[in-house]
Formats: sequence, structure tokens, C-alpha cells
Amino acid sequence: MVDDRDVAAVERQLGRTPRGLRAVAHRCPCGLPDVVETAPRLPDGSPFPTLYYLTCPKAASAIGTLETSGMMRAMQARLAEDPALAQAYQAAHDDYVARRDKAAAEDGLEPLPRDMQSTGGMPTRVKCLHALVGHELAVPGVNPFGREALDALGEWWADGPCCSVAETGTAVETETETKTETKTETKTGTGTGAGAGAGIMQSGEAFPAGDAEEAAVTASTEEESK
Repeated sequence: MVDDRDVAAVERQLGRTPRGLRAVAHRCPCGLPDVVETAPRLPDGSPFPTLYYLTCPKAASAIGTLETSGMMRAMQARLAEDPALAQAYQAAHDDYVARRDKAAAEDGLEPLPRDMQSTGGMPTRVKCLHALVGHELAVPGVNPFGREALDALGEWWADGPCCSVAETGTAVETETETKTETKTETKTGTGTGAGAGAGIMQSGEAFPAGDAEEAAVTASTEEESK
């Protein structure tokens, strides 16, 4: 069960009420959720393969910078050259699927097809560092590439939390959010504070936070068809 305060924080981070929310899988040093555990199937029955979902827009932005730096290409190349690394990455995939199947069983849901991807391109590709970092934060020591990316991130929380939530569970704007919105408006003319259309990267492409869940499902379906 997720308490009202955490639900309000995640809603603020994503810009919408989260669906299929099972638990807070990890907390940022600021105390807010930054990874949540999501049911393998959404309330309408559609599959949602991303069990561990990164919600913090500040972490997502920092990871996006790593992705544009070419880190994923370098990881992919190493995966083809290092059998031990490939084995560890396969083990991370197996761990993810096992935990997802366990969540489905606990919720009385039909498990996802065995041939469906786990997340982030595992076990043979590196497609989304956001998903791999989410896995590593939720289950430390399991995902080798998630660990590498996490170590390279730096302290994304250092200038304050991405949002603030009152004890009543009501989200309130923080000074950090106001500064972020002002900076973004200067660059693009569009405000993107946490929970106000902030872009979240989680399936290899940027998408509006409000459409995050649907985009992840779409990305999974497209990946299966490749």
C-alpha cells in the first residue's frame, strides 16, 4: 500500500495520477519516491512491462544527458565483446522477469508473456538507461549497466527536491520547481516543472510525463515487433 503523501508526490512528478502503483521501490536522498513499482498489467488489463519506473524528473534529466553522451553505444559494444558482462546482463534480465512475475502472482494477474522484453533492452541490447537505473536503484547490485550509469550521475538531488508534498498529501510548488520552470521557459517558451509536462525518458525516447505509462506500453509492443 502506498500512502497518500507518496501518491501525491508521484502524481506531481508524472503530471497525472499514476495507475497500477504497487509500492515505492526506492527513495531519493531528499526523501521523495524516485522509483515506484508498477503492476505488470494496468487496470484495463494492458501489459506494462516496466516493473520499476523512474519518476523523479531531475534524475530523468540527468540520465538523459548520459544517454546523449554516447554511453549506451559504448555499453552495447562492450556487451558484444565481454562474455562475463553479457552473463551479468542476462542475470539482470532474469531477475527483472522473476520479480515481475511474482508481482503478477501477488496481484492475481496473468503474467506477461515469457518472450516479452524485461526493460531497457535487456538482455541483448542497451536501449534505455532510465529503466536500467530504475532497476538498480530498486534492487542494488543486480544491474551492471544500471550501476555504471548511476555512478556517473552525480547528486541530482543536491539543489533540492523536485517537488514538495504537504503532510495532508497535497503537492505544493517548491522554489526549485519555480527555478526549473523559469529556466525552461527562457529556453523553449514552455514551462516544464515537475508534474507540468516534464519530459521523462524511460523507453528509449522522450515523451510527456502525462503520457508516460501509455508510451512505455507502446514502446514495449514496438520492441517486440522488431
